[in-house]
Formats: sequence, C-alpha cells, structure tokens
Amino acid sequence: MQAPAHLSIYDAADSNRRRTILLVAIFIVFIAVLGYALGDLWSGNTTGGLVVLPFAFGVSAVSALASYYAGDKVVLAVSHARPVTEKEEPVLHNVAEALAIGDGLPKPALYLIEDTAPNAFATGRDPQHASIVVTRGLLQKMDRTELEGVLAHEMSHVKNLDTRLMLEVAVLLGMVALLADWILRTMWWGGGRRDRRDRGGAGGILIIIGLVLAILAPIIAQLMQLAVSRQREYLADASGALLTRYPAGLANALRKIAADPEPLEVANKATAPLYIANPLHDAPRAFDNLFNTHPPIEERIRRLEAMG
Repeated sequence: MQAPAHLSIYDAADSNRRRTILLVAIFIVFIAVLGYALGDLWSGNTTGGLVVLPFAFGVSAVSALASYYAGDKVVLAVSHARPVTEKEEPVLHNVAEALAIGDGLPKPALYLIEDTAPNAFATGRDPQHASIVVTRGLLQKMDRTELEGVLAHEMSHVKNLDTRLMLEVAVLLGMVALLADWILRTMWWGGGRRDRRDRGGAGGILIIIGLVLAILAPIIAQLMQLAVSRQREYLADASGALLTRYPAGLANALRKIAADPEPLEVANKATAPLYIANPLHDAPRAFDNLFNTHPPIEERIRRLEAMG
C-alpha cells in the first residue's frame, strides 16, 4: 500500500500541474456559463450573453495574472507577516537552509507573525519566489525536530507547486462567486431588461437555469477547492516526512498545534486553507469532511506514524 503513496510524492509537481489545468478548465466553464446567463438576463436576448462572455473571461484572466504575480504579497500583507532576519531567529534560518539544501531548493524568504498561536504557511508562485511564514507561538512551543517537521511540510508545498495552485483556485473561485452574485441581483431586480411577455417561455426557463447555476456553482467550486486543499495537506505531510526522515517530528508538532486553544487572530476564511492546520478553531459541524479546509489532525498523525 505504501508504493502508490511514494509514487504520488515523487510525481507531486506533475500531478498538481495536471490538477491545475483540470480545475482551471472547470472554473472557466463555470465562468462562461454564468457570464452568458448574466448577459442574457440583463439584456433580454442571447446577444447580450455573448457580449458578457469576453468581459467575464477578461476579468478572470486579469485576476489570475494578478494572483500569479502578486498573490503572495497580498497574503503576506493581510496576515501581518514581516521579514525575520537570521540575527533575530538563527535556529529558524538554520533549519530552513538545511532543509532547502536537502531538498534541492532555494532557501525561501522567512516571515514572522507576532501571534502566540502556533501555525505556519507557505506562499509564492514557484520555489524561486517562495516564502514561509511562521508564528511566534510556533517558534516558542516547538522543539527543533518539530520545527523541522513543520518547515519540511511547508517546503513540500513549495516544491509540489501547491502554493501556486491554491492562489489560482482562490482567484477563480472568487470570480465564480462574483458572477453568481450578479446573476442573483439581476434576477432579484426583475430579471434585468427581459420583456415581461417572454417570462412564460424561454425566458422563464433561462431564469430557472440561471438561478440554479447561481446557487450551485459557487458551492461546487468551493467544494472542489476544499477537496484539493485537504489532499495537498496529506501529500505535504508525506513529502515533508520523507525529507526529514523523521515523521514523528511533524506528528508531534501537529499534536501541539491541535492541543493549543488559541485561534490565530490574523487568520480569516480566505487565508485559513494556507496554514498547516486550521487556524480558526471552528466548532465541529455536520458534513465536516466536505467543508473542512484541512483533513482531520488525528488522521494526519495516524498516517505519519504509519510511515515511521
């Protein structure tokens, strides 16, 4: 049973490239259909739908490019992360440099969040533009092997191109949600400019289709994002353990993070999927397996211990 897992570790970057193409294609379909429905509802004819399509694609392309080149800077800013020097945190820099050498990667830029809740995340479009962010609580509460486990996990995200994937998916998810919201608003205000006499025929059918799409598309898109987020955590756990050759280090770190009662003040629902563990400490709810940003900590620890 271990062979497929190990194969997925070594093939992670290629797998994520394929996953990126598939996800982007699905999101583009959502955006195209939603954009067409919005234009049709607003103008009252199919020409309007075709007119809105280039606009929807254009906004999506610009958003994706902005995310690709500046998404990491936005994430660092909203997280109140600041650069941390080697003089300030020599152990952090030493561990990061050793792991980078061992993994054949450039040493990532290191950032610090002044918060006592232990957590960490990685961001950046590729290994040459990567950053790893840790909290003050992580540095205070982890021993060296646990810190190594956490940093190895985050470097695996960088190497496997998870950071790029999640930035792109977040932008496209936002575009789907925006178009869906526009459709609902257009329908709320009377279905746009569509002639009332057309309501009983094709217009009525279009309104129903538009409503269903506007409601379901963002939900489906978010479920796709969350599923990818959970799988990338399992993969980064395994990749990180392979790098350190000591799965117990990360397993112990996850135990400490899970046991810590403090929520991370600077985290929000948009940035939560980036962290090594859910920083919000949300209360348990039904269908957690579908809507959680992270797989269960207990299952992650179990898999790590099985590797050791």
